[in-house]
Formats: sequence, C-alpha cells, structure tokens
Amino acid sequence: MQPSYEILRYILNKVKHIDDYYAAVLGELELLVLLALLRLGNGTYGAEIRREIAERTTRDVPVSSIYVTLDRLERKRMVVSYVGNPTPERGGRRRTHFLLDTAGQKALGRAYRTLRAMTDTLEGRLENF
Repeated sequence: MQPSYEILRYILNKVKHIDDYYAAVLGELELLVLLALLRLGNGTYGAEIRREIAERTTRDVPVSSIYVTLDRLERKRMVVSYVGNPTPERGGRRRTHFLLDTAGQKALGRAYRTLRAMTDTLEGRLENF
C-alpha cells in the first residue's frame, strides 16, 4: 500500500519546519553578533561589531572570531555582505559591510522570546548570581 499524497505532503512539510528550526538555533557569539548588527544598523562592518560587543559585554573577542562568525551567519543566510567603496583614510582598502537578513531577524526574535520565556519570574534570582 502506498502512502497518500496528503500524508507525503504532511511529512515533507514537517521536515521543512524541523530544518528551519534547527538552522535558526544560534550559538552565543552568533547571537551577540546579530544583536550588535541590529543595534548598529545595516551596513556596519566587523570592527564596529567587535567594539559594540566589547563595550556592552566587557568581552574581548578577537576580530577574527567576529569575521568567522559573520561568515557562518552568511552561509546560514542570516546576514548578507557587500564590499563598500575604498576610502582615503584606509589607504584605498574596501570594507566589507553586513546587513541583517530575514532569517537573522527571525532567529533573533525566536532567541529573544525563548530567553524571556525561560527567565520569566527569575529576574530577582538571576541578579544575585
């Protein structure tokens, strides 16, 4: 007996949603990079993202780690990059700028809602740690 078209469609739809869910799970540095990009605005570059993370978290993250993370986020289609025009103050070198893509926005929203749900009513206890 062969499965019906509706059953196959249902199974394929579930698999697609599972893939979307796991693709959107963020590591800690990925989350920090996406939050910094959201805070700084589209078109920012790696060194600015690194500075923002360092100022807000007091973590000194190597710039190479930021670019590796941005590359991984771009492969996940959460950010998009473009190369800007050369500037005189950089000796004619071009900067790579980054934009937050739709998948990155969705992943950030999901991470934020998850964190809020897990910390609901724990604020007082967490501040004591």
